[in-house]
Amino acid sequence: MTTEQILIKNAQIVNEGEIINGDVFIENGVFKKIATQISAKSPNTKIIDAEGNYLLPGVIDDQVHFREPGLTHKATIETESRAAVAGGITSFIEQPNTVPQAVTIELLEDKYEIASKTSYANYSFMFGGTNDNLAEILKVNPKNVAGLKLFLGSSTGDMLVDNPKVIEKIFSSTKLLIAVHCEDEQTIQQNTKKYVAEYGDDIPIALHPEIRSELACYLSSSRAVALARKTGARLHVFHLSTAKELELFDNDIPLEEKMITAEVCIHHLWFSHEDYKEKGTLIKWNPAVKKASDRDALFEALLADKIDVIATDHAPHTIEEKQNPYTKAPSGGPLVQHALPAMLEFYHQGKISLEKIVEKMCHNPAKLFKVEGRGYIKEGYKADAVLVDLNAPWTVTKENIFYKCGWSPFEGSTFKSRITHTLVNGALVYENFKHNEIKNGQRLTFDR
Repeated sequence: MTTEQILIKNAQIVNEGEIINGDVFIENGVFKKIATQISAKSPNTKIIDAEGNYLLPGVIDDQVHFREPGLTHKATIETESRAAVAGGITSFIEQPNTVPQAVTIELLEDKYEIASKTSYANYSFMFGGTNDNLAEILKVNPKNVAGLKLFLGSSTGDMLVDNPKVIEKIFSSTKLLIAVHCEDEQTIQQNTKKYVAEYGDDIPIALHPEIRSELACYLSSSRAVALARKTGARLHVFHLSTAKELELFDNDIPLEEKMITAEVCIHHLWFSHEDYKEKGTLIKWNPAVKKASDRDALFEALLADKIDVIATDHAPHTIEEKQNPYTKAPSGGPLVQHALPAMLEFYHQGKISLEKIVEKMCHNPAKLFKVEGRGYIKEGYKADAVLVDLNAPWTVTKENIFYKCGWSPFEGSTFKSRITHTLVNGALVYENFKHNEIKNGQRLTFDR
């Protein structure tokens, strides 16, 4: 933990539903004082004049794939956490489908060990459920592991949990938060078979949302929600992509009381089926980017609090892999560096307030996962913060992309807002397209 003193002056502080002008003093890695006016008491205090720019809590991204161990030609915890802090993401929760898959306590802890040495951002790792590892699931300590990830839809290897009896047993047995990828495998296989018969491997990418269809999503997510209601399990549904699924979720109770929560990802808010023509397999994700009407309904549900958090599902592949024909081109793309700038673009368009962005990307992930001491700009909390200039346009180019894979679906896009400073545990890790090469990430802990 850093012992550096930092004083941020003249900031527009966005926190807990309001924006106030003030100063923030950071010492020993925590927010020490927040007030209208604070004077530096030591000549060694680093002063950052925010000049009226906006200070947000560090973003907590509850769903990333950083590919380590085993898939490090695509990405590593070091490279992607470095990109994350450039995007204002100061904490991430990474998924278990690495090689080997994190389906035992020992393999899970191996990932924590890597992150402890290489991560620029704070970190936690989901434990992976399979058809036959319930005994290991029950060993997981909910205090220091974000939750349990189940692939209830199409996946690779034995990460697909498709035995209904096993799924119900897991839901009934664990108090862990259960995060799920919901797509019905049988529906996807039937649709794929149909189009392979017609096109071979080179299926037009525009048919991706027909193969990974609304029905495939709804069948799986509705079963998961019904099972959670039956068993009392704590369920979090990742990356909603359809309007139809929204009927499964409530918005009439506070987030703290919800047992069933939902997430939407940046790409499902930004892109639609109309973009396949230009972007091709670069926007091939699972679940698929669907109709513009789905995108618009997801945004409305986000504002209405049916959807609780915004995440990235950051899942990089090499450009060579993405350029394969449809059946061989992997799904997923890199997003952590550009997620917050994309949401700020929606702010400029009048679609969402800064306060709501902070609620969905900072406060709510902390509430939903019960993250200790993060997600807010509060005295005594860990000093994770991001300073943004809302009037400093920049264009995404290969030269300013930090992902190991070297590409972005946003290449060529111009964002009006720029991240000027990112602090992780009180250390200034990033400043105006340059990293200070400080790996100050800590393991997240949870109030459970």
